[in-house]
Amino acid sequence: MKIIVQKFGGSSLSTQEKRLQAANKVIAAKKDGYAIVVVVSAMGRTGDPYATDTLINLVKNINRDINPRELDLLLNCGEIISAVVFCQVISNLGYEAIVLTGAQAGIITDNSFTEARILKVNPEKVFKNLKDNKIVIVAGFQGITHDGELTTLGRGGSDTTAAALGVALDAQFVEIFTDVDGIKTADPRIVKDAKTLDVVTYNEICHLAHQGAKVIHPRAVEIAMQKNIPLRVRSTFNDAPGTLVTNHSDMQNSVEISSDRLITGIAHVPRITQLKIPTKNYKDIKGLELKIFRSMALSNISIDFINVHPDQVIFTVRDDDAEKAEQIINNLGLEVEVLPGCAKVSAVGANMAGVPGVMAKIVEALTEENIQILQTADSHTTIWCLVKKEDMEKAVIALHRKFNLS
Repeated sequence: MKIIVQKFGGSSLSTQEKRLQAANKVIAAKKDGYAIVVVVSAMGRTGDPYATDTLINLVKNINRDINPRELDLLLNCGEIISAVVFCQVISNLGYEAIVLTGAQAGIITDNSFTEARILKVNPEKVFKNLKDNKIVIVAGFQGITHDGELTTLGRGGSDTTAAALGVALDAQFVEIFTDVDGIKTADPRIVKDAKTLDVVTYNEICHLAHQGAKVIHPRAVEIAMQKNIPLRVRSTFNDAPGTLVTNHSDMQNSVEISSDRLITGIAHVPRITQLKIPTKNYKDIKGLELKIFRSMALSNISIDFINVHPDQVIFTVRDDDAEKAEQIINNLGLEVEVLPGCAKVSAVGANMAGVPGVMAKIVEALTEENIQILQTADSHTTIWCLVKKEDMEKAVIALHRKFNLS
């Protein structure tokens, strides 16, 4: 039995016309001889009746501090509604289908409500229905704990569900259907001539996703990597092949690789605040650094762009966490310089490691546009630059042009 997993996002299911287009993708794969597992997100986006953000606002307008357990009970409804509606579309086209919740599909998670992690998948019920020649439609974004509590997997959770089922079922591949025709070299809303990438590595797309590219969730990619399950990001609304995400050896076997693709894409993350803490007047600097970072961790504040110097500590937080972070630092008896309204712009490419001149080209591109670099960091596959928010789009365009990504 050749199994594939197809995931459809909310924008692909928001209207009856779009649901029919999605159903035709499912049926085409069925006719090609595959056993099909479909993972669905809640229908539509913010403002649509059953979208996840709409459900969140429904209760947070009453109580902003709703218990996460009860919130997860509510959020499970969006994907279940979507799955049942999509099942009827498939059935009306003459194909037998069955809906399974995340729990019924065997998605076992920890008990971190609203941000649960998948611990294991028991796909017995999915297998049974596939053997009965049914199209199995699974409510994405959700699971169940060992003691029976319903959970959700956080943003991008339906991607994660699809990848986890792909691994558990040893699928031929996982298709992520969305409203764009693949992974782009940059956000097409900013860079009008951004190109669709034919093939990227797991590593590259993980970095692009972590740095702001929103087409696929990095957790889904990391899960697929466990068994080298190929991912393909495609549009629901055309027949373009999309972008194949696989490991490097698969890429070499399937397509000709251009050795000069130094940078794969440019990503960006807005709404960042930079914090600078002078430390030169304190005797126990090492103990002070530990206090700062431990206090952030205990307050569940994620920090990024971390630079530790003999005379200062610099890092960034999301704008939403900035006020809380500043208060924590002040409570430690420390001064802090706060710079809100920043953005992170990243150049990602698996081939940049060990290549001289990449940073020089980045600085050159930004300098030519009079863009101030507030902070930098790098890894083997990514170089990050912190810039002012008003310079973000200009920086993305400049880097995209400098590395000839069009």
